[in-house]
Amino acid sequence: MRRLMDFVEEHNEYYGIFNGMLDLNNVKDRQEIADLIDCALSPENLHCDGEISHREAMQKLRRLNMCAKELLELDPSVTFYEYEG
Repeated sequence: MRRLMDFVEEHNEYYGIFNGMLDLNNVKDRQEIADLIDCALSPENLHCDGEISHREAMQKLRRLNMCAKELLELDPSVTFYEYEG
């Protein structure tokens, strides 16, 4: 669950000031975290509009897939559209 906690921590560091902090213990927040992971998994975001190398994109994909898997283990009711576990 470390990768998922790191993902949430990073999000809270950058966006928490404006949008409030996300909490893995909150059901509503868990779906919002799933939506953030989904957004990051979209091809244009995953590849940073072609700004990163294929290798970097694959590392990013593996990390995001692990986050999605950990979130589903924590809460099977969350919905993903881009994650293909």
